[in-house]
Amino acid sequence: MTDWMSWLVVAGVLVIAELFTGTFYLLMIAIGLSAGALAALAGASGPMQTLAAALVGLAATALLHRSRFGKPAKLEATRDRNVNLDIGQRVAVAHWVDGRARVMYRGALWDVELGPGAQPEAGDYRIVEVRGSRLILTNS
Repeated sequence: MTDWMSWLVVAGVLVIAELFTGTFYLLMIAIGLSAGALAALAGASGPMQTLAAALVGLAATALLHRSRFGKPAKLEATRDRNVNLDIGQRVAVAHWVDGRARVMYRGALWDVELGPGAQPEAGDYRIVEVRGSRLILTNS
């Protein structure tokens, strides 16, 4: 097997491994390995192929890390609608006692609290956060 084929086989293995992780970092390394294959195809020596693969892989990884795909989500899980489908739902509160109440939601009684800036009045509220078994509400 020639050098360029070896580089591409290893790159293909990394692409397959990337399908199981979903982080894109292995894909960036596979791009670097493909650059090593191109260097081998161009007739570069072994150390030059390795250097090309390393430089392109590092550059691709650095670019990914600086992009929005390389950063973790800034939204807390307690406030993220993608994590908790209750966020954004509406509940009716009959009366408040010191910023707390109990409401019927999804067939069960829940403790609710006022979120920042919410006014304690009877009426409809929107769930903005779930902390344990408490719903944090804001005026809708």
